[in-house]
Parts: sequence; structure tokens; C-alpha cells
Amino acid sequence: MHSPPGARLNLTAYLLDHHLAAGRADRVALWCEDRPVTYGQLIDQVDRAAAALRALNVQPEQRVAVLLPDSLAFVTAFLGAIKIGAVAVPLNTALRATDYAHVLDDSGAVVLVAAPALLPLVAAALPRCRRLREVILADGGPDGWEARLARAVPLRAPAETHAEDMAFWLYSSGTTGLPKGVVHLHRDVLPCLRFPEAVCDLREQDTTFAVSKLFFAYALGNNLFAPLRLGASALLYPERPEPRAVLDYLRRRQPTVLFSVPSFYAALLRVADAPPDALGSVRLAVSAGEVLSPEVYRRWRERFGVELVDGIGTTENIYTFISNRPGAVRPGSSGQPVPGFAVRLVDDAGRDVGVDEPGYLLLRSESAAAFYWHDFGRTRQAYLGEWLRTGDVYRRDADGYYWHCGRADDIFKVDGQWVWPSEIEHLLCEHPAVAEAAVVAATAEDGLVKPRAFVRLREGWTPSAELAAALQAHVRERTAPYKFPRWIEFVAELPRTATGKVQRYKLREDRAPRSTSREHPEPPPGEGS
Repeated sequence: MHSPPGARLNLTAYLLDHHLAAGRADRVALWCEDRPVTYGQLIDQVDRAAAALRALNVQPEQRVAVLLPDSLAFVTAFLGAIKIGAVAVPLNTALRATDYAHVLDDSGAVVLVAAPALLPLVAAALPRCRRLREVILADGGPDGWEARLARAVPLRAPAETHAEDMAFWLYSSGTTGLPKGVVHLHRDVLPCLRFPEAVCDLREQDTTFAVSKLFFAYALGNNLFAPLRLGASALLYPERPEPRAVLDYLRRRQPTVLFSVPSFYAALLRVADAPPDALGSVRLAVSAGEVLSPEVYRRWRERFGVELVDGIGTTENIYTFISNRPGAVRPGSSGQPVPGFAVRLVDDAGRDVGVDEPGYLLLRSESAAAFYWHDFGRTRQAYLGEWLRTGDVYRRDADGYYWHCGRADDIFKVDGQWVWPSEIEHLLCEHPAVAEAAVVAATAEDGLVKPRAFVRLREGWTPSAELAAALQAHVRERTAPYKFPRWIEFVAELPRTATGKVQRYKLREDRAPRSTSREHPEPPPGEGS
């Protein structure tokens, strides 16, 4: 797991330096909107970015924050920083000023490369940024990022970084509060082809496209690291993804492998007039970030005829480590472990659990993050020797498929028995009225914990007490009685992070259920146990 003493590795060099010798200088590496950038051009621009940051006296291990949409500027700032031994810190472009203040101060970034549109939020954060000494805008101005690169003399030789030097930090999407810094090393990029090759059959001839943005580990690994290492092409889409616009983009740019999250796949299905060939040349669609419901999987296959494989990855691991395989999908499951990654399911005492028993998911991986920045306590809780506790609870069936039960913080007991929110959510989504659902624990007037469901309806359905009762009956008829949601709350949208994950902690904060309609009375104690 550890690199030998003296092991030299620079992430940028690992991704790019072999392409010129391989004759790929004129091959397209990136499509930035409709502009092609060849490998030769990309290498030149990254070398210029490295020189521009060196000219600002950025030192090894100092942090360079990148607050940009998916673009050539993002890639050059990110890889240029890493090339000189600095640490790249890509930032979520959908945060608030208080979040930027926290992340910029927590990371100690000395330079920020930012989009002009985000300058007002950055300006509000600056008073708290004690070490930040330079803000560079990607605005085309005389002191902007592009102008600095144009003036720079390309820096060809990468810094002689150790494989276990810090390379980049990813701040978590904040499903449970303020973002936390996840520290990655140069060596963490080495497993970048395990999932793309074993599951996606990704090759040099492929073109990838991620709806998720590059500040998200899911996109960074699959739509930057993997295609660049292989010599494939990646599409960078700077705009906020809207379903109809993305479908138009897919038909125009013709990617072969698509990466997105379940909520966006569901949104694409809601584009009523999308033709069957709306995905263009996409041969495989990949899902991660949250559980893909069997209903969305079924409708996707019927509508578009393209395989959709779901899996799980983490910010701490960068890459997907459990996944379904094309032609061997079990809808609702996360699939089987990806070669090269080891997983275990354990109980509270750390003992391995049996088949179909829920357990905490542990991961052993060469790409696992080193630690959480400024959070020694969380690091000690998460790392159990060479195993990383992911925070997810899973069960494994007799055929080796893994089924997500929920986050450890989301699972709760009713009548002394465990309830997995994902099970109830999947059942709700099987009802024709339900577009998506989230289930959390709530406390009834008698002080007992019961399931509470937040439901977004499909077009053409209207919230009502009758529909709430019908949804309760739909769940109760299909699972144990204690699991049916005692409250159904109809909402216009579910709160989500910028990476698409439902923020259940926000739903739990709404402690006063507003609807108590029931199709059935409470079951007698012990019924269904």
C-alpha cells in the first residue's frame, strides 16, 4: 500500500508525458465546448500554467484553489499546480460566500484562479482568507489567467515529487455540514484505469462525458484522469446541466461513455419528446453518487436501449470500487467489487458479517485518501489500519452482489428493528405517481421513532391526503408493516448537494411532520418482526 522510500511520481507527468512519444500530439485530448484541444496543445498549456504559478512564487505543498467551470482553464490550473509540486484544490462552483470563506481559509490557499461570475462571492469571503495573496480571474483581461499563460515560457520538467507527497485536495460535498478537506497524494492516481477498463471497456478511441463537474471526484477520475492516461478524449461542459440542453449536446458531440448521477438520469427521462436516439453514440451510461432505483433503471433501458450500470465510489477513494457490469446488472444493487479493490462488511465489533446481513462497508485501496485536513478525530474514526470505513451500510447476497442499505447515520430502528431508507425509497418510486423520494427518521407524539417520507411527484399528479394514504398502502403491502412511512410530505424538490446527493440531514432538521394521513392504523406491537 505504501510507496518505497525515494519513489518519485508526479501526477501530471504520469497523465501526460507519455503521449508525445506515443505519437498523440495531434489527437484531441479535450473538447472545451466546441473547441478541440490536442494533446500537444494541452501539454503546452499545462507547462505554461506551471510556469505562471512558479512566477507567482508558489512553493511545493502550497495550495492553489481552482474555482472555475469545467474548461481548459480548470485543467491547466489544476495540473499546472500539481506539476510544480503545489497542491491543487478544486472548489465547488455552487457554494455560498460563507462556504468559500471556510474552504479558502481552511486550505490556506495562497493563489485562487476564479471565474469572473463568482468574484462577488469570493470578495465576500476574502476577509477570512489569511494566506490568500493572489486572485487571478479567467476573464481574458491583461492580468487574467489566459494572458499569464500566453506570456509564460513553458516549464517542461515536472517537480521531483515523491509518490506520497500531497497532490490535490477534494472538499466533500457537505451532506452533513461544512465541507471537509480530503487529502490525496500523487500515488492515488495510479489505480485510475481499474474501473474504466474493467467495467467501461474504455479505450483510446472513446470520448467521455460527465454531467457531474470536475470538482467532484466522480468526474475528476472518469472524465479527466482516465481519458488523459489512456489517450482518449474528454468533453468539458461548463454550463449548469439542464436535461434538454444535455441531450442536445450528446447528439452534437457524440460521446461514447456517459457519467452522471441517478437524479439526472431521472431528469433526462422526464424530457417527454426526446427521441429514442437522443443519446447519440453513447454505448454505456454509468451511474454513481447515490443509489439508482430499479424503476429508473427499467425505464432508462426501455426508453433509450442503452445499458446503465450503477456503482459506488467515494471522495476518499476517487474511483468507483463496487459496480454492476454491462450485461450482468442486478437493478437496485451496486454490483460487485471492481478488480484491485478489496471490501469487507463488518458489525459493530469489527467482525465480518454473513450473507444478507447488514454491515459497515470497509474499503482497502491504493487510491484511498491519506487523511482529512484539520480533522484528526474524523481521520482516526474513518481509518482502521489499511481499511477505510466508508460510512455506508451494505449487505451482500449469495452471488456476491452488494446492496446499499443506507448511510450509517441514516439508518434507524422502528419497534427495535432496523429500517433501511433506501428500501422504502425504492418501493415508493415504484408507484406511478412518484418521481423521487427520501426517507428519514421522525419522532411521533408518543416519542417513538417512525419513518417519514418526502416525495416529489411526477407531472400530472397532485398532492392530496388520498394520494398520501395510497402511497403508505403501496409500501405496506410490499414490506414489513413497521417500515411503512407514517408521514408523507409532498415537496417540489429534495435538498441536494451540487453533486446530486440528497441532504437528509436537512430533512431531519424539519422536526414537525405536517401530514399524518394513514391508510392503515398502527400495526400491533411486534407485527411483522
